[in-house]
Amino acid sequence: MISKNTSSYKIDELKILLVLGLATFIVPFMGSALNLALPEISRTFSMSAVTLTWFNNIYIISTAIFQMPAARISDIFGRRKIFALGVVFLTVPTFLTGIAPNIEILFSLRFLAGLGSAMTNSTITAIITSIFQPPKRGKIIAIITAVVYASLAIGPFFGGLLTHYLGWQSIFFSCSLIGVVILILIPFSLKEEWIEAKNTSFDIVGSVIYGVALFATIYGFTNLSNLSGILWLASGIIAFVIFILYERKIENPLIYLKLFVTNRVFAFSSLASLINYAATFAIIFMLSLYLQYIRGLDPKTAGLMLIPQAVVQTIVSILVGQISEKKIHPSNIATFGMIVVVFGLFGLIFISPDTSFYFIIFLFILLGIGFGCFSAPNTNVIMSSVDKKYYGFASGTAGTVRLVGQSLSMGIAGMVISFQMGTNKLIPEYFPDFMYSMRIVFIIFLVLCIIGVFASNARNTKNETKKETSF
Repeated sequence: MISKNTSSYKIDELKILLVLGLATFIVPFMGSALNLALPEISRTFSMSAVTLTWFNNIYIISTAIFQMPAARISDIFGRRKIFALGVVFLTVPTFLTGIAPNIEILFSLRFLAGLGSAMTNSTITAIITSIFQPPKRGKIIAIITAVVYASLAIGPFFGGLLTHYLGWQSIFFSCSLIGVVILILIPFSLKEEWIEAKNTSFDIVGSVIYGVALFATIYGFTNLSNLSGILWLASGIIAFVIFILYERKIENPLIYLKLFVTNRVFAFSSLASLINYAATFAIIFMLSLYLQYIRGLDPKTAGLMLIPQAVVQTIVSILVGQISEKKIHPSNIATFGMIVVVFGLFGLIFISPDTSFYFIIFLFILLGIGFGCFSAPNTNVIMSSVDKKYYGFASGTAGTVRLVGQSLSMGIAGMVISFQMGTNKLIPEYFPDFMYSMRIVFIIFLVLCIIGVFASNARNTKNETKKETSF
């Protein structure tokens, strides 16, 4: 455990931050960079607008399915091992995606990369929580969150440049190179192993039921315009009921359901995270298409338009880490962030084909402030609300609710587009339909975010249990 103020410990801290920071960097960078490459990818594989939403969604669903099992496995066999293995599973499919010959292989490789992402995401926060104690823990989480936002800031710019000059495939090749660098650094940075549940059993049956339930629910939700989608959704809900009943009966469950019942802070923080990402993740997806199709910007210029939001998120996240010294409770900061996002979403509803770019940039900045205030504090509340033996589970939960929220966000976007445009490609004839779809999507997001404000605030009671959270 690193806590002493010696030069050797500081060097070790920097090494740990370097390798975890790079691992944190790669996924959001790739995601934000690919947002600018979506039109080119669509043209390469002749995708419709609805199919294009699944390019991102299949990766998110895969990560969500494997996040909790990976977190549990890391508790049993070691977080360092699972982290390293996750980098391998992320790096190899990412490289191969750049040479995928058809949609089927492209989507299959994205699904496999999601497995690697689940293994790394489920261990990063748990490793940080295992090493660093409050109040330093909150600052480290803020730094890691700032890395996420920094990668989101430069992702659109470099994604636009790479797509414009080298093709969309170069984004995958660049990210796989970062993965190789991480693998080289792991032996020199993470020298310890963290095992909190050694010799306990892994819930294989529960993991399978959970995976089926999650996939069926999300897939069904994103296809509600068809009868098959309704049947998938119903099947997913039934599978979740079976999963809950099964988990209550076994000694070492995949998910500790009792925490959601007995730990108010953990439950409402997780719910707030789910709603926040469900209400915000598809914003960049929609606006990327808007800027390139409706406004006619090239990928490079569109990328520059998206930079202010991520830059502001990075700065705000770092400042939020400094506010911890003034003992402002992180849950209050997170709630404030949700409120700011509400105002940003309200402004997005009124975007038209002629909206001033300055107004759009202003909304990006507003959203950046909100995101920067919410993410790191909320994650810290989740992790600090449980005992040490639940760190892996809490980390997995934080990642899972984020991913499920992101997938639901893309599902909402895909569902609305499907209702309005069907399977038609995004050509000038259907631009008015896309604009109408975008407005409906942002209205839905606004309503969700308002609900999220109440969920975030609901944990702020005098009866907050477990540990006192410091940020």
